[in-house]
Amino acid sequence: AARIIQNMDPTADPCKDFYQYACGGWLNRHVIPETSSRYSIFDVLRDELEIILKGVLETSDQGDREAFQKAKILYKSCMNESLIEQRDSLPLLEALRMVGDWPVASPDWNKTKEPNWSMEEKLSIMNSRFNKRVLIDMFVWNDDRDSSRHIIYIDQPSLGMPSRDYYFNGGNYQRVREAYLQFMITIAKMIREDKNMTKDDSYVQEEMAKVMELETEIAN
Repeated sequence: AARIIQNMDPTADPCKDFYQYACGGWLNRHVIPETSSRYSIFDVLRDELEIILKGVLETSDQGDREAFQKAKILYKSCMNESLIEQRDSLPLLEALRMVGDWPVASPDWNKTKEPNWSMEEKLSIMNSRFNKRVLIDMFVWNDDRDSSRHIIYIDQPSLGMPSRDYYFNGGNYQRVREAYLQFMITIAKMIREDKNMTKDDSYVQEEMAKVMELETEIAN
């Protein structure tokens, strides 16, 4: 209650400017950080919680239950920057290998990989191992018609960019679209280089343009 009152401006007339009356105290004491596009009480609580979690995750894991131990192991692995730098792109290359490699960064993929490539198998691996839904989103949730049971839902997944607008609208959407395509091209070139493949910028650009075209068709 004290925090709510602190965030109000009781000097304002609610009949004339209710927003100032309800939020004036908050506006006077808070500035949106440069790293954020918004700043609310939920952002403050999130920041406070992250500090608490950081302290918990950095304590010794003696006697912890298994779930806490896993969380601490994950945190330590993310903080081990020297090992991350040392491994470089190896984790990404291993992930690509598990899903059947990437044609744009795999020599003769149509001959060496495609004959044994199964879309159903690769989609299930991406879902189960990487929690990534592509083309189809499938999950288990409460049945809307009978909340006492769970059923399998099949839905459309999210797109590569945040929404359909990014694929068709102009202005800032177009600039993001161009940057997104350039990002794909950069990553493809990087992986080809790490796999000691010959430099072929025109081929990479053509292939990534096809990817963009496919995503646009899916968005449509």
